[in-house]
Amino acid sequence: MTKLLILIVVVLGILAVAQLARVYELTSRLRNKREEEISAGDNRFNARMMWAFLVVYFGFFLWLCVEYKDKMLPVAASAHGVELDWLMDFNWLILFIVFVITNVLLFWFAGKYVYSKDRRAYWLPHNNKLELAWTIAPASVLAVIIIYGLTSWAKITSPASPDAVVVELYARQFDWTARYPGGDGSLGATDFRLINGTNALGIVTRESVATRLAELDAEIAKVDSTLANAILADTKREELNDQVGLMRRNKQRIINLRTIMEQDIAEKGVASTYMHGADDVVIKEFHLPVHQEVKVLIRSQDVIHSAYLPHLRAQMNAVPGMTTTIKMTPTITTDSMRLITKNEAFDFILLCNKICGASHYNMQMPLVVTDAATHESWYAEAMKKPFQTPAAPPAPPVAVPLDSAATAVAATVGTVAQAQPTH
Repeated sequence: MTKLLILIVVVLGILAVAQLARVYELTSRLRNKREEEISAGDNRFNARMMWAFLVVYFGFFLWLCVEYKDKMLPVAASAHGVELDWLMDFNWLILFIVFVITNVLLFWFAGKYVYSKDRRAYWLPHNNKLELAWTIAPASVLAVIIIYGLTSWAKITSPASPDAVVVELYARQFDWTARYPGGDGSLGATDFRLINGTNALGIVTRESVATRLAELDAEIAKVDSTLANAILADTKREELNDQVGLMRRNKQRIINLRTIMEQDIAEKGVASTYMHGADDVVIKEFHLPVHQEVKVLIRSQDVIHSAYLPHLRAQMNAVPGMTTTIKMTPTITTDSMRLITKNEAFDFILLCNKICGASHYNMQMPLVVTDAATHESWYAEAMKKPFQTPAAPPAPPVAVPLDSAATAVAATVGTVAQAQPTH
């Protein structure tokens, strides 16, 4: 009912405005006044209103700045964030100066040079000096901003120190997963072809390769059985043939990956990146220590995402098929930021800053920043649940006496003979 009343009021308002316009038109005709004729008094009134609007406009702008000054982001919580905030303030300063100058001139000239039939406008079709001035001035300002910005960006993306904390953020529609190195201190290799229900990040280990090959064998056997035994339409049979062909190609690629892995392990031993994945910590939590440099590796499973930490002033795209990197040093813990913001429920937040699909708004994960001791305690607890239980090294061969070996061979031959079919 309320919506209907609002609609009726709006319609009546539109009709009233239309009728007023009609009345004005009729009165103009009675006075023999054409619509395009504007009196000198109307011109002067509009000119003075331009000046009045200028005052109201800037007054409202200043009110907004004062009213919402505490609604912006709190202080930067990372070392590079302080420099980025200064860069942002520098940009705002330039914008404010240009904003004030252009708007003052716009409304001042509109009021000062009100139309007069006794005055003709000065015609200035071209002026090289003016064009040169308004080309060089903005270009110079932009050059300063760009050079300053590139310098800051180079610091953020430069290689991290060897003792930096390493963490990988893995994006997919529509959540984040964090991966920390295990006890060996290094992250293992990954390959998207190994992604399955138990290996969401595609970590490469001997066990994960064997598991994925077994899954593909089972899937191929299932489709082959359907093709051999079921009555199918030609289009469906063609679809299944394409599907099994793709699975066989993926299987061959994983076999090639296994060969490369074994060669690398044979050459490098425990230094091989393929030997570091089993103890990695794959977790739905994001923890960082304060005042320690952090190297963040960012990957995506499906589409382009963006790892965005607004309070740490950090953002980097997550691009399928590649690993992007950013470094930062948190300077304020979560507890300290709660005191600064006077909000006991405050949490740092990891967001996706690319519209990546229907549930993009759900793609977020809290970040907990703690002191070094608390972080070490959490990390030690997290390492108790590695991605896989590292495989034990193979046991050395045990010497078997000759008579025992002969007995075992004879028993095996007898068992095989019993299993042979009789004719």
